[in-house]
Amino acid sequence: MAIHVGVDVGGTFTDIVLYDDQTGDVRVAKVPSTREDHSQGLLDGLDALPVDPANIDLLVHGTTVATNAVLERSGARCGLLMTKGFRDVIELRRRDRPDTYGLKGRFDPLITRDRRLEVAERTDYRGQVLTPPDRGEVLRAVEQLLANDVEAIIISFLHSYANPSNEQLVKEWVEDVWPNPYVVTSSEILPEIREFERTSTAVLSGYVQPLVDRYLWSLIEKLRSSGYGRDVLIVQSNGGLMSQRLARRYSVNTILSGPAAGVIAAQQVGLSTGDENLITCDVGGTSLDIAIAARGGVATAQDMDLEYGLPIRTTMLDVRSVGAGGGSIAWIDRAGILQIGPHSAGADPGPVCYGLGGTRPTVTDANVVLGRIGSERPIGRESGWVFDKSGAETAIRETIAEPLGISTIEAAWAILQVAHDRIAASLRLMTVERGHDPRDFALVAYGGAGPLHACAVLRELEISKALIPPWPGITCAFGCIAADIRHDFTRSLNVRLDEVDVASFYDDLERQVVEGRELIEREGVEVASVDVAYQADMAYEGQVHEVRAPLPVRRCDRDGIREAFEQAYSAQYGNKVSGRPVRIVTTRVSVIGVRRRSAGWSGLDSESGTLDEALIGRRPVYFDGCFLDCPVYERELLGRGVRIDGPAVIEQPDSTTVIEPGLSAVVGPGGTLMVRVAA
Repeated sequence: MAIHVGVDVGGTFTDIVLYDDQTGDVRVAKVPSTREDHSQGLLDGLDALPVDPANIDLLVHGTTVATNAVLERSGARCGLLMTKGFRDVIELRRRDRPDTYGLKGRFDPLITRDRRLEVAERTDYRGQVLTPPDRGEVLRAVEQLLANDVEAIIISFLHSYANPSNEQLVKEWVEDVWPNPYVVTSSEILPEIREFERTSTAVLSGYVQPLVDRYLWSLIEKLRSSGYGRDVLIVQSNGGLMSQRLARRYSVNTILSGPAAGVIAAQQVGLSTGDENLITCDVGGTSLDIAIAARGGVATAQDMDLEYGLPIRTTMLDVRSVGAGGGSIAWIDRAGILQIGPHSAGADPGPVCYGLGGTRPTVTDANVVLGRIGSERPIGRESGWVFDKSGAETAIRETIAEPLGISTIEAAWAILQVAHDRIAASLRLMTVERGHDPRDFALVAYGGAGPLHACAVLRELEISKALIPPWPGITCAFGCIAADIRHDFTRSLNVRLDEVDVASFYDDLERQVVEGRELIEREGVEVASVDVAYQADMAYEGQVHEVRAPLPVRRCDRDGIREAFEQAYSAQYGNKVSGRPVRIVTTRVSVIGVRRRSAGWSGLDSESGTLDEALIGRRPVYFDGCFLDCPVYERELLGRGVRIDGPAVIEQPDSTTVIEPGLSAVVGPGGTLMVRVAA
């Protein structure tokens, strides 16, 4: 395998990277996303590289189709079959409310009540079928849903995690008459305890499946017509890859596809510089995505609320998103306070400076007005794109400056300060609430806007070092081609440890490993090895919240399992409860196909290139009260070991890096910029 292509479709731009692992050739492209058909943006990116699709050996794709469908409420029209008496599970939710301090609030479930129907069936928590379903009742419900123009149907029965037979039987009956393949069972998507989270996750999967399926079919057909004859791999929320065939079936696993790819790439950057503790900070056009990698491992999460009342429960990298991207709109609230986001200008019409019809000022507009982004060549010298600086100034003056009674420059600077504060506050919360001191971490700043704000965040949090990847605006696309194949399996047991047959317990885990290995073989991608990890969610008897503990892969006895739990419990809470029975709630198996690593991104590293050779001009840039005359450097011409003292601006086709006064950057391994407070 030689030519790898990674594609990350964002809300504003579609990023493409090509890497030839035989020659070391690297090519990148950044083109506007095409929201009406994301596949067109991907094809535009391939044309911009340029590359003949027939010569591509592997194409890996991070997609936002599922995420956008949920956030924009543009998914499929769905129906839900529930156990009799549990029709309103997704609407009753938990004991929470949209407004913490209010007694009223609005929640609109993805499936309205007229499309949620009941089936007289019942399984108890031990898995014993008490009432089997009736075929006639099921088919009458299906006819009612079809008459209601339902496209996808979700089946979620009580305690199906313990015994899925009723769900599977009903699915067979439904498939006999359903006009498409969009039939989802909760036991297949999430065989775990807690019917609300399980049903919500299954509903989300059914809600996005038709859109993901149609998009991937369209993409495959267009790629094949252009000469590409292989499969497309999709980045999952857990940071691993799966085939597009599985992605169409388990669409919910692509909800955090793009951000997860960025975290994988950030880890590779940390490996090249010898930094194990990382705060990853992806500032794109629409959002800020944050994750923590401590001691080389990325934290994972099992629960996340996509929005109020819409929890998703799958294995995913613990990435938090905040509406603070370059395209985030600046506005003044009713109290006269300047705010940033969460609304974004996106790719269409985009920030005012794009000249595409945008009228509301954004963080990007502020950076242009202050000289941090050069309006004459904002995304590289060959792009031919010129930003409308005067339009950005007018929008900031009329929308922000005049209402606040300040100058346009002061208003633009205020927009940046609010953006910096939001980024720093989010990073502080993400680290401190997990017991981490941000000063013990290196900040990996990427995304098109990440390097613009890295120095300000570094100062605010007193972080010792910031790392700017070689092509920060394309980092998520790099993560696509650096990720491994991965499949996760879960199963709820809800049984006391002293009642577990340990031999059968490990037999079940090993059956899941066999299934994972078979899936990896069917992906058809060369892997160097297959790694396996076991985990279990456990708690002391009587406790509501579980602790996730890594289990020995080699078989052990009950004492070994209890010891693994108590070590994890003590690490989280600082003590353990001696003599208290332990309950195993859910087991988790991860099967990872480790892909062969290349010798290095040789195309990103240059031994030659001096500071004088990289100097391409000078311009005034605003820093905290005044404009300073700053040198502007071409990043591709900076050789390893070159030091750049601030104030300075470093430009490249996909992003701009601002080095503030008092800080300096050194070109490190692989072309990574290492930014520190100047000695």
